[in-house]
Amino acid sequence: MPSRKAPTARQRRLGTELRKIREHTGLSLTDAAAMLGTDRTTISNIESGRFGVSPERVRTWAAHYECPDEAYIEALATMAAERISGWWEDYRGDFSSGALDLAELEHHAIGIRSVQIMYMPGLLQNEEYARAVYAEVVPPLSAARQRRQLSHRLKRRDVLDRETPPTCTFLIHEAALRMVYGGPKVARGQLHHLLKESDRDNVTVRAIPFAAGGFPETGSSTQYVYGSVPQLDTVQTDTATGPAFLDAETRLVNYRAVLDRVEERSLDPERSRDFIRDIAQEV
Repeated sequence: MPSRKAPTARQRRLGTELRKIREHTGLSLTDAAAMLGTDRTTISNIESGRFGVSPERVRTWAAHYECPDEAYIEALATMAAERISGWWEDYRGDFSSGALDLAELEHHAIGIRSVQIMYMPGLLQNEEYARAVYAEVVPPLSAARQRRQLSHRLKRRDVLDRETPPTCTFLIHEAALRMVYGGPKVARGQLHHLLKESDRDNVTVRAIPFAAGGFPETGSSTQYVYGSVPQLDTVQTDTATGPAFLDAETRLVNYRAVLDRVEERSLDPERSRDFIRDIAQEV
């Protein structure tokens, strides 16, 4: 079985979940290898995402591990069955693995809940605004590189147009709403685009006014991405080196609590629309 050159975050996640099932059963790699009729190295390579695994093997291993959650097992089997590369693979070699992993994560999401502090959500940025954001990168991007970045950013938005799109709630701080990237005309255009996108049945936009006060995790934007089963949820945070992905159960619980608190302090959707219109008139 050939190893992968660079497993994606989703491939690594599948291996991590298989490791969790084994460890919850109390089996060591040696014990599992003896039970499954294979060797420690094969199991280790699959659990690290270096080797692929078939859906049938996922189901067999889960049965031997006596995992009782059928929905969870089938979700993992579905992950294992994926063989078609997504559109983001066209950007491999030009972009960081984190940027590609984020696009893949959003593609498979059934729901997204995010809090944005200084930028508009990537999925809701229009072309002019995104271009203005990339114009601020240091060191400056070449014209060709900027077009490539812009192409990737706009392609991510297609997830909102798929036949069964994720249900999304975007919590956007007043700081992000008032940042004038690209000048007043571009900023107004982005605010009007935000209002238009909020008309989608699957999109809810809620504003967080300065008057709402402080809340946890104000230093960075955060996305909570819902998987097909709760065990496959993922938190994505922005860092100086790119997207970071968290899936430990305690982290998921804590970030859900953070987002619940932020949402409680945000304006309801209708008041948010009025709030955004007022800011657009002031720009």
